[in-house]
Amino acid sequence: MAKRIKNLSAGQEPDPNAWLITFGDLVMLLLTFFVLLLTMSSMDTKKLKETFSHFMGAPGVLELAGSREITDLHSFITKYRSADGQLVLDQDLMKRLLTPSNKSGKNTGEKIKDYYKKIDMADDERGIVFSFQGDILFAPGGATLNKEVLPFLDSIAKTIESCPNEIIIMGHTDNIPIRSRLYGSNWELSLYRADSVLAYFLDKKGLPPSRFSVGGYGAYRPLHTNNTPENRALNRRVDIIFRHL
Repeated sequence: MAKRIKNLSAGQEPDPNAWLITFGDLVMLLLTFFVLLLTMSSMDTKKLKETFSHFMGAPGVLELAGSREITDLHSFITKYRSADGQLVLDQDLMKRLLTPSNKSGKNTGEKIKDYYKKIDMADDERGIVFSFQGDILFAPGGATLNKEVLPFLDSIAKTIESCPNEIIIMGHTDNIPIRSRLYGSNWELSLYRADSVLAYFLDKKGLPPSRFSVGGYGAYRPLHTNNTPENRALNRRVDIIFRHL
């Protein structure tokens, strides 16, 4: 008997119930997996894709599956409206869709590339936003539209005409107080700038006034802090918004 006890202490046999630990881990993993599947199936598809887009380094602009089918702004607005989800749209593609069709000459092409840097597209709770920096639309401190940017507004107008969305036009300024006999405040300037864009759509393009809302935020809805000239330039803008249906 003493000899047998000595042999067991030297090399004990494995516990026959040790497999239960591995089995328990497997059951727990399977349970977690099915709970995850159930949770995902009950989530809104659009919200889920929006969440995933943040983890993929998405810049927050739209992209639709099957973007090869998108050949103009009208098809983009239509496809986005009928899509069950939204991802991230290539900014370069969107700006090509916004490019005037009547461009000609090398200098015009170079100017369009410069404008690309000052036009942005995004999506927020209001709808699809086309944001034009103020210095490509107006002279400093003014509210008269630059002729060079009108072909871009023509592209927007053509899309407005073919889509049912209501349109919001909102003006913005930086926080540097304006010194002008024409406009009493930045708030007033932002409203006049938005109204100039509206007037172009109504008077020159013949779009129905009932489709539009217009307003000005002044310096009170900045995209960035007004601590550098570059940031202030980004905050001076006019947003043209296709409201979500």
